[in-house]
Amino acid sequence: MSKAESSSSDQVKVDISLSPRVNSVKPSKTVAITDHATALAQAGVPVIRLAAGEPDFDTPAIIAEAGINAIREGYTRYSPNAGTLELRTAICHKLKEENGISYTPDQIVVSNGAKQSILQAVLAVCSPGDEVIIPAPYWVSYPEMARLADATPVILPTLISDNFLLDPELLESNITEKSRLLILCSPSNPTGSVYPKKLLEKIAEIVAKHPRLLVLSDEIYEHIIYAPAAHTSFASLPGMWERTLTVNGFSKAFAMTGWRLGYIAGPKNFIAACNKIQSQSTSGASSIAQKAGVAALGLGYAGGEVVSTMVKAFRERRDFLVKSFGELEGVKISEPQGAFYLFIDFSSYYRIEVEGFGKIENSESLCRYLLDKGQVALVPGDAFGDDSCIRISYAASLTTLQASFERIKKALISLRPAVPV
Repeated sequence: MSKAESSSSDQVKVDISLSPRVNSVKPSKTVAITDHATALAQAGVPVIRLAAGEPDFDTPAIIAEAGINAIREGYTRYSPNAGTLELRTAICHKLKEENGISYTPDQIVVSNGAKQSILQAVLAVCSPGDEVIIPAPYWVSYPEMARLADATPVILPTLISDNFLLDPELLESNITEKSRLLILCSPSNPTGSVYPKKLLEKIAEIVAKHPRLLVLSDEIYEHIIYAPAAHTSFASLPGMWERTLTVNGFSKAFAMTGWRLGYIAGPKNFIAACNKIQSQSTSGASSIAQKAGVAALGLGYAGGEVVSTMVKAFRERRDFLVKSFGELEGVKISEPQGAFYLFIDFSSYYRIEVEGFGKIENSESLCRYLLDKGQVALVPGDAFGDDSCIRISYAASLTTLQASFERIKKALISLRPAVPV
């Protein structure tokens, strides 16, 4: 035996095990499906991708120019960990004028996207064994973020007949001494539901009874809302400022997904904890993106005409899809009041055997069928905690949505609903 062979055989096998914390986390289905659809498209398959939660618009020119100018003018160094004072001051002004909530710059932390802001908040306030209350359908990352913090996600189901809004009585009956955080998202991903102020006030009354319970209010879609629906920031309700962590960002309303810029606002002790976590992980957000963020907030109230033009297009698309899918047999719809998603109940198409494909048993198999038969990429509802539904993103041109509907309709037309509606 040669020395090399002897050395190789004597080597100890490397331990490739992962931490239990990581093993408890599920990969994001929205990311996986989007990546799969992208790979198919790159291979020449004419897939229509309606899985990602990303506006199809380019970043408005005035914002892009601010970023370009930042590079030209040398704003390319590390930024302060919590964000530039210029941007945090602009965020304070926005929150005061648009949301009716007052903060100082030291009560704001700017991060690399709202997703980072949420994760840092969960890590900052949750202890092992704490419970994080999450209404379902929910954004895919909320339960996994709770698990990363060694907390337990407590999922509270909602009904399509109630527009997927949380029942205050159900909330009250599920609060325990371990309840630490309630996560609310309005307008909602994946349902597009908007919480009316009166319902939020009822929820606030319940929260107020429990000194240990905090609220994380995810308001990333606040500007993508369709009148007469109106956005209410949870922190603006009586007694809620002290216990609310408000998360927002630039990705959705300003079509800035690739810039990676979000922020959190709240009481100083919680925000300081988020800032500390960020200082030992990513440090400050991109200096270039922050200059662009200042320009975005300078567009005027709620983003001014630039954002309202995009919202008008989203509404037109929503109206087309609601009308079109509403005419299909066996489909249930709750008309979204905000964001750019439809969360449609297709469960009457389950339990059907399809020749050459197999049995459609749930939202995942129906999505696979629609990708295979119709070449449209959608996200199964089980990723959001409701297996009866499928999420369709209408952040695509009306022409693309018309084509996708025809493909879906054609794929479903041969499937007779197993359950009458």
